[in-house]
Amino acid sequence: MSAGPIAERVYDALRAMILSRAFVPGDRLDPMTLSEHLCASVTPVREALHVLCGEQLVVTHRAGGFFLPAIDEPSLKHMYSFSNELLGLALRLWRPWTIVDWDAIVERRADYAERVADVLEGVTRASINTEHGRVMALLNARLHAVRMIEPAVLEGSIAEVRDIECALDNGDKDHLRRLVGAYHRRRIRSSAEILHALHRPARPSAPTIGI
Repeated sequence: MSAGPIAERVYDALRAMILSRAFVPGDRLDPMTLSEHLCASVTPVREALHVLCGEQLVVTHRAGGFFLPAIDEPSLKHMYSFSNELLGLALRLWRPWTIVDWDAIVERRADYAERVADVLEGVTRASINTEHGRVMALLNARLHAVRMIEPAVLEGSIAEVRDIECALDNGDKDHLRRLVGAYHRRRIRSSAEILHALHRPARPSAPTIGI
């Protein structure tokens, strides 16, 4: 993506729209329509969509066009499983100290999806392999919309995350591994129900950008 405030704002706005569930899985993302909505030319919109393709938040089809990735039950289960495996790898190379400054992100912690992302990234960024944290950040973005509706489907979701936070604070690697495993197994079992809720989103007002 080319440098400059317009390109950055378009990218930020489109990414925010995707993460806030302004679209449903499988929706076509038309650059012309988006450019009109964002009061920008088509070029920075296309550039932003290509960057988002690199982040796997957007996909392209052979016939052309940009789309929000469709999510089916097997793919959701695979993402949950990969998240669990990635955390397991990170814990094998884990340095026993807390790296999440909860006070610095206190406002984000009111948002369940952001809170999950913060604590899971906190675990992976404690690995001596820095790639673990980078990959988890990308995976968190792909799972963000799903996590937004998890509390409505899974009772006690917030308590689960709070327990993981406490284990991270305490540097208890074995307890962390058990909690993270239970967290993911529960969501894998409930994937069908989660997907059903995901495909019936309330479409929030899309953020606008000033150009």
